[in-house]
Amino acid sequence: MGKRIVKTALVLIAFWSGHAMAAESKRPNVLFLFTDQQGANMMSCAGNPYLKTPAMDYLAANGVRFTRAYSTNPVCSPARVSLMTGRFPGAFHDGRGQQARENDCSMRILNVSEEVQQTTIAAYLKKARYQLVYGGKEHLPRPLVPSRLGFKDITNSARDELAETAADYIRQKHDRPYFMWLNFINPHDICYYAIRGMTFDENGRRLAARLANRKLPKGVSDEVFLDKYCPPLPPNFEPQQDEPEAISRLLQIRSFRAKARRNYNEADWRLHRWAYCRLTERVDRQIGTILDALRESGQENNTLVILSSDHGDMDSAHRMEHKTALYEEAANVPFVAMWKGHIPSGKVDSTHLVSHGLDLLPTVCDYAGVKGVADPRGRSLRPLLEGNDVPWRETLGVESQIGRMVVDNEGYKYIVYDFMPGKLEEQLLDLNKRPLESRQYAGDPAYNKKLESLRKAYRETWFPKQPTPSAPQASNR
Repeated sequence: MGKRIVKTALVLIAFWSGHAMAAESKRPNVLFLFTDQQGANMMSCAGNPYLKTPAMDYLAANGVRFTRAYSTNPVCSPARVSLMTGRFPGAFHDGRGQQARENDCSMRILNVSEEVQQTTIAAYLKKARYQLVYGGKEHLPRPLVPSRLGFKDITNSARDELAETAADYIRQKHDRPYFMWLNFINPHDICYYAIRGMTFDENGRRLAARLANRKLPKGVSDEVFLDKYCPPLPPNFEPQQDEPEAISRLLQIRSFRAKARRNYNEADWRLHRWAYCRLTERVDRQIGTILDALRESGQENNTLVILSSDHGDMDSAHRMEHKTALYEEAANVPFVAMWKGHIPSGKVDSTHLVSHGLDLLPTVCDYAGVKGVADPRGRSLRPLLEGNDVPWRETLGVESQIGRMVVDNEGYKYIVYDFMPGKLEEQLLDLNKRPLESRQYAGDPAYNKKLESLRKAYRETWFPKQPTPSAPQASNR
């Protein structure tokens, strides 16, 4: 009798173990490829003719690319806080009580609540029995350091070593699905262009080439290099005609940014654009190393791959470089997802508004088989990725060091700049009429209805504790 009970128990254990393994095998590995300072248009699949990104193009050709994806906050550390927690970084405060809306404040977050600890992307995926793997750039405050949250940190390198180390890990055998978050540094190195004062002289070109890890073409004159190799200035090169004072103040607090706007000539800016393209190609090659390992190991059909970036770069638009601004160049980011056999191939979604910081957590958790909720305004992208028609958000909030923004699904952007002490500046941008944001329409009576609609979304849906001007603060000049 006892032997029969033991035998029956062993059969049941084997059955349920096999059942659990079968269920686990249906859940994909998740590979999150996260670049730094890459705008949404910095891919050849996005129509940019001045660079070639075959690895990123491969993901887009075999998956879904969203064109209306936005950073929760277009600067490095706050965006990463958002991705880890699924919340706006402004929901956290530093030791001085300041909202974590810029890098320094974000890095000074001293603690997070028990609720946040239990609802990070790491906490949910641990419950789902995923292996957590992290590599590359961190730039996170102490309470959210990956190793403290349960990630295995495979390397601190954010360049070629990251790609090679991650490729080695992928090729290993895994008894459980993994969530691998790889943080590449580039094309962030473009920051050094203005910081070091590079210009289109012999020394500046040499430094730019070294920055991009490229050799300058031999036997080419300055004129030919500029005309043949450097992208032209963008159509919105000049500052917005009614530019808010907040932008001027932003440039002034980082003197190299003000100097670039004041002193750079056309050739200097075009060399900057050349270097930015080459740095993007450099990280694309590193991503290619990862994708090669995925294919060679036979794991491609069992891996959901997501590509995004923390923010973009102004890339000479409005005579600016760097990030933080709420213009499209800085706030609009790439978001591409591929899982062969499960997600349609080659689809471009230009309709749905995506927040990488709010939506990544519920999306990954959905595929991992657990319900992940942090900020309830975050949504799983799984229905959209799999081609299902579901009700979706009509507006989306974005915050920044210099203000807050609501974008809508009809191509409008409402911004309240609060960077000037004691002053709110209000703008309404129409991306249908002025996609390059060369002017704003908050003072135009024809836009009153849209203005009031987005003010309401700002106050009631996205930033309920924040004031909005009762009347436009900027005029159309």
